[in-house]
Amino acid sequence: MVRGRPPRCRRVAFMPDVTYFKPAGIPMRVLEEIRLSVEEAEAVRLRDLEGLEQEQAAERMNISRPTYQRVLAAARLKIADALLNGKALRIEGGNFEIAARRFRCIDNGHEWEVPAEAPMAEAPVCPHCQSRNAIPVPPDGFGPGRGPGCGRGRFRGGR
Repeated sequence: MVRGRPPRCRRVAFMPDVTYFKPAGIPMRVLEEIRLSVEEAEAVRLRDLEGLEQEQAAERMNISRPTYQRVLAAARLKIADALLNGKALRIEGGNFEIAARRFRCIDNGHEWEVPAEAPMAEAPVCPHCQSRNAIPVPPDGFGPGRGPGCGRGRFRGGR
């Protein structure tokens, strides 16, 4: 059996807190459910909420522009189906890695990363001067090896 190359890991910078949406007034037991992968949700976020062009969004997700286009088109089709046909929408699973969060200390200019899986209950502390006066650095080109790694459904269920 001949197989294509394994899918390239898609980089995701945002994990939604709310991962389930359903039409009001329809009991769960009778609803059909559509699954939107985490990387599909990220593609929609980058294009439709952040307003990035496809080339920029593809770079952020660490995938080619044609792959990004396919992911975005699949996501939009699923969202339209859920909204227009009264189906529930669940965001989970996929083939992705979480991008690390990067911060810059306003007091001394030092930049550092906080692993995406680390809790952020309060403002990050600069590891050099212990200041809490830090700002997030936008995730332009995350670079290789960031985040906990790639795998199917690694963070939110199966693919």
